[in-house]
Amino acid sequence: MSGDGNHGDKAHHNGVKKHRACLPAPMFSRNDVSIWSILKKCIGMELSKIAMPVIFNEPLSFLQRLTEYMEHTYLIHQANTSTDSIQRMKCVAAFAVSAVASQWERTGKPFNPLLGETYELIREDLGFRWVSEQVSHHPPVSAFHAEGLKDDFLFHGSIYPKLKFWGKSVEAEPRGIITLELPKHNEAYTWTNPTCCVHNIIVGQLWIEQYGNVEVINHKTGERCTLTFKSCGIFGKELHKVEGYILDKSKKKICAIYGKWTECLYTVDPATFDLHKKADKKPAEEKKGSKQSSVDEEPEEMPPPEAETVQVIPGSELIWRISPRPDNSAQYYAFSTFAMQLNELEEDMKESLPTTDCRLRPDIRALENGDIDSASAEKKRLEEKQRLARKNRSKSSEDWKTRWFNQGSNPHNGGQDWLYSGGYWNRNYSQLPDIY
Repeated sequence: MSGDGNHGDKAHHNGVKKHRACLPAPMFSRNDVSIWSILKKCIGMELSKIAMPVIFNEPLSFLQRLTEYMEHTYLIHQANTSTDSIQRMKCVAAFAVSAVASQWERTGKPFNPLLGETYELIREDLGFRWVSEQVSHHPPVSAFHAEGLKDDFLFHGSIYPKLKFWGKSVEAEPRGIITLELPKHNEAYTWTNPTCCVHNIIVGQLWIEQYGNVEVINHKTGERCTLTFKSCGIFGKELHKVEGYILDKSKKKICAIYGKWTECLYTVDPATFDLHKKADKKPAEEKKGSKQSSVDEEPEEMPPPEAETVQVIPGSELIWRISPRPDNSAQYYAFSTFAMQLNELEEDMKESLPTTDCRLRPDIRALENGDIDSASAEKKRLEEKQRLARKNRSKSSEDWKTRWFNQGSNPHNGGQDWLYSGGYWNRNYSQLPDIY
């Protein structure tokens, strides 16, 4: 499901016949560079304002990283074919969790998109096309819009990543609304993503956790799925765990969902789940009583791998499993197969892409090719060019105009959002800003 479809000789709209299985060059070791020397001046500051050396980046723009929401698009197709709204909610909840699964072990930072930067992706094998645009620079806001190639779904949203540095860790809170519409069922679902945290950025092995509450709402039926991404805890017992319930409109529990965002998700009868949790709690409490430790203490090391399996409760149904990473993933920024293909640039694509597409961005391309000096010089040049353009606009009282998205309110929950204004796929790209 992660994009290894059999394409035969049939060319895609964007000219890609067979997707690549690796990047042009493996990643550099980050061991010789001290992130602490840069970050110690920045405690409590917002990270989007800190210029980080390019060695800490991965060769993707944040706009491309967002596209990884689509890796498990089959879950949307599965929801569409289901006649039961609870079954559909299971698939949509699994899709919401699968959207963060690609972040597992991904400790490289995506490049901050430049104002006006865009990214498109057409995947006939997965049945969607996607367009995104960086609609604001301060604060950084990325807007995206995807549609099923058979007009069978719309998936859209805007993300305002709020990054904070807390001494030993970096926390990213992805504000913004995510919406999935299924026209066949006349349904719309909305949710927000959990908070992501990268630990041990000073010393030790970097590791990632996701935590916080996510609520997926079906605005037509009033059904909702409340999910809790558990924080690691002292002994690492809760690391990567996700659990919650699907509730009907009167808030009655219909089924329980549990698993790990790095592995898989199951659903089970809520009474069975609650009994299992109760039984599981007793030995944990006894263990806790024998070990005195502060609840606020942050675990120094990444918990051992034996904590990494989901205990399946009898009578459970599997609703999602992560796609296995390719064997060469560790050499290439811990990318999944899907991520490996995002910055692919074929000759025939160049004719149809707008000049603002991430694939044409020189610093990302240089890093992907293993040229760290060029990547660093280009990143600096682009940042200065962006600053100068901003300065010139402020002098001429000329406002920046977004091209493909307009600010408005989300049609389903009324929250502030950026909505696709149409026209991108007409391929009329005149008067685009010169950002590279």
